[in-house]
Amino acid sequence: MASETCALDVVGATFICEIEPGEIVTVDASGMRSTKIQRTAAHRAMCSFEFIYFARPDSVMMGKSLYESRRQMGRELAREAPADGDIVITLPDSGTPAAIGYAEQAGLPFAEGMIKSRYITRTFIQPTQRLREAGIRLKFNPMRHVLEGRRVVLVDDSIVRGTTSRRIIDELRRAGASEVHMRIASPPIAWPCFMGIDIASRRELIAAGHTEREIGAMLGADSLRYLSLAGLRRAMGQPDGNGFCYACFTGSYPVDVPAQLEMDKLALEIPVAVSS
Repeated sequence: MASETCALDVVGATFICEIEPGEIVTVDASGMRSTKIQRTAAHRAMCSFEFIYFARPDSVMMGKSLYESRRQMGRELAREAPADGDIVITLPDSGTPAAIGYAEQAGLPFAEGMIKSRYITRTFIQPTQRLREAGIRLKFNPMRHVLEGRRVVLVDDSIVRGTTSRRIIDELRRAGASEVHMRIASPPIAWPCFMGIDIASRRELIAAGHTEREIGAMLGADSLRYLSLAGLRRAMGQPDGNGFCYACFTGSYPVDVPAQLEMDKLALEIPVAVSS
């Protein structure tokens, strides 16, 4: 048993089925058996960010290849937000399938404009800004001979705080890129997740209090566009949106938010204690 099918591939196991919400699978001396909790949920709410970023692209979820889903996100993005560019590059590795799909749909060449160190972990989950920025400096190195004098379309899977994106755009310009057009293969993340994802509060999210145009200016991009929620749903094979949670984009949570968490994480302004 594993959280993703790619783990089964590595050990040569045969995929049997996905464990459903409310299902308990027991393996013991008598064999394997399944028990389902006899309670009907209002609706299923699979984390859409698993499809966008968290899970590995070589996994299959809900019967869908995550690599193909992310590639389709890039295609949808190219239809919605074309850019005048010479090459399409990605912020490796999580944005690569979407960048390939964007390049295919746009008819532009895909190139490796950034090389990623294989020894640095994901930066957006680092606990402090100083550690995140240090990780970014060590993590990516631009390819000057690929970028110099080119109008670059940079495709990434998402923007959380904007820390990585701002520094990457600076690095691309220092490497000689004449223009940098950023395209994001997901909608703006404007709401935190309180169900286990390490985003402390809404105040940290760059899209919570700024428009698309304002974010582009803050990052130093020549243009910035996000994939629409409708485009994301189409790419995931669920145009009606059924079966997924989109709370980080919409603020509509599948369960009630505890009052203290709502106060701590969902407010844009820092709460101020008032003495009586």
